[in-house]
Amino acid sequence: MKAMTGKKIGAVHAPLNKVVADAIRERILAGEFVPGERLAEERLSEELGVSRMPVREALRALAAEGIVTLEPRRGASVTSYTPQQVQELVEVRATLESLNAKLAARRKDPAQIAELQRVLAAGTKINEKTDLATIQDNNNRFHEALEAIGANSVLSSIVRSLRDRTALIFARQSRTRVRENWKEHAEIVKAVIAGDADLAALLAGRHVYNAAQMPGAADDEPAPKRSRAA
Repeated sequence: MKAMTGKKIGAVHAPLNKVVADAIRERILAGEFVPGERLAEERLSEELGVSRMPVREALRALAAEGIVTLEPRRGASVTSYTPQQVQELVEVRATLESLNAKLAARRKDPAQIAELQRVLAAGTKINEKTDLATIQDNNNRFHEALEAIGANSVLSSIVRSLRDRTALIFARQSRTRVRENWKEHAEIVKAVIAGDADLAALLAGRHVYNAAQMPGAADDEPAPKRSRAA
């Protein structure tokens, strides 16, 4: 999705609430609005060329994702996490992404593996000059493709919700770490293809900590030996 900063979207032929939510989300994740900054409905409606009602509903949807915080009398603002909250969110996401990678290595399906490799090939062409929306879209595609291979609907639902809540945490580093992220993605794919569940889990958990640029328990764990298939 191309950046919508300053673009009038009132005439876009799509569910308006979703279009507005996508536009606001993109601007938040691009850093145009900083954590804690108030999101005035009137200002947003003017900038996006829509009435205040779809803006209000979009902000409610973004609040459900965890990107926006709604407070009585103060209205909407970009969610701001404390260092402790960041630590807790990253710990949980690392654990769940590890489990998903482990399941993917155990349940690998040839067609889904081929799709994951296509996503990886496209992602490795991205660099720091790529627009942020494309960087984030390709990153999401990778994790969704890996999630599909894991094939656990309960885990998928939880992880997707958590990805929404942690989007702000990872957006800050998504451009500066773009090459490192895709190198780490490639290592995870190798482990999944080799059927090395323990290694895939370790690499996926470590990747989450690296992407958040914070130390994690996975950094202190020795990498398990690769299986013969590797």
